[in-house]
Amino acid sequence: MATEEASSTLPSYPDMIMEAIDALNEEEGSNKSAIWRQIEGTHGTLPPAHGTLLAHHLNQMKQAGQLVMLKNNYMKPNPNAPPRRGRGRPPKPKASVPVPDGYPRPRGRPPKERVPYAPITVPMKKTATESSSGGSGKKRGRPRKYPTTEERPVAVKPIGTPRGRGRPPKVKTPVAATVGA
Repeated sequence: MATEEASSTLPSYPDMIMEAIDALNEEEGSNKSAIWRQIEGTHGTLPPAHGTLLAHHLNQMKQAGQLVMLKNNYMKPNPNAPPRRGRGRPPKPKASVPVPDGYPRPRGRPPKERVPYAPITVPMKKTATESSSGGSGKKRGRPRKYPTTEERPVAVKPIGTPRGRGRPPKVKTPVAATVGA
């Protein structure tokens, strides 16, 4: 109950931080511990999580540009100073692309430019025999290693069965049984 009453009478943390920096009035800025001591001296009773709240609000004010941090010291930004640039190379300015009036750009790849006076070529229709075999008479893909008997030339005759995929298994030598005794 006592902390709720004390916290309700306290001003907001950004206000307390600005007051502390103004009161300290250091040229090179004030560090976190000096700001802490100044707030503690001015506002007596503080919440138990004062350290975390102070750090959080200092970071927020730094990100928002209300405070500038230089060599671990916080200070108010100079109004005449040029704005600070972020890290890295600045982005290139984007060239404006003219947008046609009336409708948005269509999806997909744009069509090739055509010569207006060139004759229009229409593809010929395939006959039934061409469409079933693929057109040129050959089958697609790599030819079979052991073709069927109709396609096989007379000179090529495979001996034995065709090999399977992968490394062949080791051949186990039979162990001879001992005879006698």
